[in-house]
Amino acid sequence: MPNNTIGADGAITRDARSRYRQRAEGGAHGAFEAETRRAGGAPRAEVEIVRAAAPADVAEILGSTGDTVVRVRRMYDGDRLVQLADTYIPAFVAEAAPAVEQLNTGEGGIISRMAEAGLAQADVVEDVTQEPATGDQAAALGVAEGEQLLVITHVGRTAEGRVVEVTRHVLGRGWTLRYGVPLD
Repeated sequence: MPNNTIGADGAITRDARSRYRQRAEGGAHGAFEAETRRAGGAPRAEVEIVRAAAPADVAEILGSTGDTVVRVRRMYDGDRLVQLADTYIPAFVAEAAPAVEQLNTGEGGIISRMAEAGLAQADVVEDVTQEPATGDQAAALGVAEGEQLLVITHVGRTAEGRVVEVTRHVLGRGWTLRYGVPLD
């Protein structure tokens, strides 16, 4: 299985070819924890959970302008903040899988809780863009305001095409993203 790596210089290679399948590995509470541990790192996250309207572009993806559960996370390898990740979950998902509003979402994290509630993600699309760091992002990640950062917008859909999650991952310096394409 492909693995993520953390180089001696702190550079992180995020290998997306297996990250969601291995999200509960070793009792992990999600893909970040599993992959960081596997790479020899020390994962931890600071999490805040609120109910709020999603930003307009996320609301458009969700197909809803109503309240969402927002999981605002600062994700660390040891003491080093390596990414900011805001997850927007529609209210209907939170009603079916109330654990998505808990700090401790259990083994496998929110994606596993959604699957247990009959809302398994069957299709995931991740768009990777470069966006200028906002003042808050710059201060958190130790970069200059306006510096171009990699942003992954993850959209998870059920087999029926319902969007159950949109996550924006804002990555600090030193990331490589690796994707694979089946050729059969």
